[in-house]
Amino acid sequence: MKIIFATGNMGKMREIRAIMSDVDAQILSMKEADVYTDVVEDGTTFMENAFIKARAVSKLAKDKGIEAIVIADDSGLVVDALNGEPGIYSARYLGEDTPYSIKNAKIIERLNGVPDEERSARFVCAMAAVFPDGSEECYEATYEGRIGYEEKGPNGFGYDPIFYLPDRGLYSAELDPDEKNRISHRGKALEGIKNILKDRITV
Repeated sequence: MKIIFATGNMGKMREIRAIMSDVDAQILSMKEADVYTDVVEDGTTFMENAFIKARAVSKLAKDKGIEAIVIADDSGLVVDALNGEPGIYSARYLGEDTPYSIKNAKIIERLNGVPDEERSARFVCAMAAVFPDGSEECYEATYEGRIGYEEKGPNGFGYDPIFYLPDRGLYSAELDPDEKNRISHRGKALEGIKNILKDRITV
């Protein structure tokens, strides 16, 4: 069985492969499966965007004669003090090609003067799966924390260096990758999808 993840983000693929290492399937990115396509994500929620991507890539795979489960996620950072921004626009915040160091610095700047208790934030990951027979499943998970005052940590990617975890006293980018995969929004969403896959493939 092949599983195609509708992403070209190699940081994300590393996390996915680590979490899905016990799944009896070949796990491919869109590029590796030769089904890369630009998808207009015009949904209004993370889940809508995840299904838009999964359905588009599933159709392209079928058109190329590839039988595979296609899984897509839409994830992002929701900052309460910023009215939920950047939200579904997390990847495009300040421009798609803008380095995350600049995006992170901007968020910290916008929260200047906001006290700890009002800096609550969460990562959200909505994951959608489209099966070869056209059936669909989904799972959504969150990763709670708050926005820190600086970038810290050598691990992770994206907004991880500014996402502080009060219960651990660490930033997300300071976590060991295995620990992050256990507790993160994507890790929990993938575990949810894995449980759904158990009825379809050997896990």
